Amino acid sequence: MASAPTPVPADSGIRVRFCPSPTGNPHVGLVRTALFNWAFARHHQGTLVLRIEDTDAARDSEESYTALLDSLRWLGLDWDEGPEVGGPHPPYRQSQRMDLYADVVRRLKEAGHAYDCYCSTEELDARREAARAAGRPSGYDGHCRELTAAQVAAYTAEGRSPVVRFRMPDKVITFTDLVRGELSFSPENVPDYGIVRANGAPLYTLVNPVDDAAMGITHVLRGEDLLSSTPRQIALYEALTELGLAKYTPSFGHLPYVMGEGNKKLSKRDPESSLNLYRERGFLPEGLLNYLSLLGWSFSADRDVFSKDEMVAKFDIGDVNANPARFDLKKAEAINADHIRLLDPAAFAEACGPWLQAPYAPWAPEDFDEAAWQAIAPYAQTRLTVLSDITANVDFLFLPEPADDEASWAKAMKEGSDALLRTAREKLGDADWSSPEALKEAVLAAGEAHGLKLGKAQAPVRVAVTGRTVGLPLFESLQVLGRERSLARIDRALARLAG
Repeated sequence: MASAPTPVPADSGIRVRFCPSPTGNPHVGLVRTALFNWAFARHHQGTLVLRIEDTDAARDSEESYTALLDSLRWLGLDWDEGPEVGGPHPPYRQSQRMDLYADVVRRLKEAGHAYDCYCSTEELDARREAARAAGRPSGYDGHCRELTAAQVAAYTAEGRSPVVRFRMPDKVITFTDLVRGELSFSPENVPDYGIVRANGAPLYTLVNPVDDAAMGITHVLRGEDLLSSTPRQIALYEALTELGLAKYTPSFGHLPYVMGEGNKKLSKRDPESSLNLYRERGFLPEGLLNYLSLLGWSFSADRDVFSKDEMVAKFDIGDVNANPARFDLKKAEAINADHIRLLDPAAFAEACGPWLQAPYAPWAPEDFDEAAWQAIAPYAQTRLTVLSDITANVDFLFLPEPADDEASWAKAMKEGSDALLRTAREKLGDADWSSPEALKEAVLAAGEAHGLKLGKAQAPVRVAVTGRTVGLPLFESLQVLGRERSLARIDRALARLAG
């Protein structure tokens, strides 16, 4: 006998939820889930509910809760109901809904859908091992399903505290996953499961469906790691419907794993999974979200760069690929660089602001020159991968002397560099500093005087003036730095070469 969940009525408005736990720093897999829910809701002019799963007092923290909300705001993923917004189904933190869960558990037990289980961990482990040895499924065997009053009294006398288990129906559960198609689970593979810990704390397996039912959630889009719990939750929805606590079972869509190095699932412990890493490096929210959307979905076969609005217009959960998606940092950086190029110049200059100040900037605040920054910014915009790159690219403008990068010095200052620099200084001294092209011609002429092409000739000049072999366009940089400071730095380099 098979069972299909009660469908969502066709005239129901789309209601999805994002329900993170406030533990540790937000990670990119969590953000990808939030993004797909947000895009799905916005595409259908639906409602996104933000709900905080903070029932684990040992791991949850207010610091993480604050960081979660701040991260969502930074990303531009707004919510329609939830913390700081309100809505018709408060409260939106599960730690404040305990009375509701206790009442639901009481009603489930009274109706025979749940029962107390007194089995110890050691007893459960022994029975599982015996089942495996006999080739049987090793899930919970229903030992406490039909306890007598005498058995309950005996367990209580031993000082045992029961967990509460949900009684799974003896039937196949079938549903159509929005990403994976039709899936079926036989009863022997979905045993009775815990919904309340022995200490009375409700588990995710209970609170999530109860809240989804109470808040009228129509579609649940979540990670593939939760797929095995879906038949359990569908059975719980049937029980809640029978009790008048749910009207339907939401549609489920399980998003593909995000894989890291070595084809292993990206975990919170992987450095590249931390959202804070991308914020500190200066990823644009639009660039990061663009890349994360490609982890399981695509805009089109020939286009990888697009805006959030364009994603919303085109997003279809049916287009999400069920296969695991690999996180590629290089591609994420390349897409972010494309978004930097797309910024309005004024918006780019403003976005770089945090990295032009302490603690990122190595120069004194009074040495920052706004006019010089505005002049060099257009050249920087075409070269940055992440915004934090700006600091090292423009420090030559604001430091009294260029940074001493020994690797750059060793690479550029070869035999004969002193002669080249003397000629370059002479040519630059006579050049027209109102024109980058004139400065280029001066260095080109210096190189020709020593039998060098422009690329070889400009390397010692670049290191003398900026401190590094790689950076912004040299001749525009020279012009912004100015004649006096540029020539003084060449003189300093010549003195160092003279030893």
